[in-house]
Amino acid sequence: MKIVVIGGTGLIGSKTVSRLRALGHEVIAASPASGVNTITGEGLAEVMTGTDVVIDLANSPSFEDKAVMEFFETSGRNLLEAERAAGVKHHIALSVVGTSRLRDSGYMRAKAAQEYLIRTSGIPYTIVHSTQFFEFLGGIVKAAGESASIRITSALIQPIASDDVADAMTKVAIGDPRNRIVEIGGPEQFSMAGLVENYLEKTNDNRTVLTDDEAPYFGAILEKDSLIPGPDAHLGKIDFETWFATQPVKV
Repeated sequence: MKIVVIGGTGLIGSKTVSRLRALGHEVIAASPASGVNTITGEGLAEVMTGTDVVIDLANSPSFEDKAVMEFFETSGRNLLEAERAAGVKHHIALSVVGTSRLRDSGYMRAKAAQEYLIRTSGIPYTIVHSTQFFEFLGGIVKAAGESASIRITSALIQPIASDDVADAMTKVAIGDPRNRIVEIGGPEQFSMAGLVENYLEKTNDNRTVLTDDEAPYFGAILEKDSLIPGPDAHLGKIDFETWFATQPVKV
């Protein structure tokens, strides 16, 4: 098959591209650097010629409410229009577990808008809802601020390694469209505050974690299970300790 991976040079994209190529598929890692721009529409018609499957892994460069909504709506419309014209048989998008539950978050509202465009496009699709990546832990810490004590919710989190995400995206890409959402997550659940505290200790960061269930997570207050997948989710194999052992140690 010919498979176009939008955002194919990013964290998940590069790993998914390499897996699909190893299986013998023709895979295009599409990005603005390769002349494919989903915001301006540049290169979309050309790259879609003869394409069977599109995997959309593009992410907004800004999480500001207005900017992120404009990104996902513009990118989604341009991409889906090019796919319809080319007769693409399967559109796959990576989204987030809890999208519909966190409408106070501008990012989640934008992802919900992207998903609506997909569902109403008429193109066979699969939307993959993933839990947070282990690689995103640093971003959670950064978002909590730079003070000596950071406030983190005790809501549950079930993070997944990027390698497990890439494996799941590969499996979806070579399968039939589901025309629904499928969920993936990591093998372990943690309190977010507890996991962040463990991460800080392992990275030699002496800041203190204060558990605060009113602390926002990218604009939204979390319920205990807001970020937890359902019982039918596909779970990855890589646990936190195994993942961290492969990471460069911060001093």
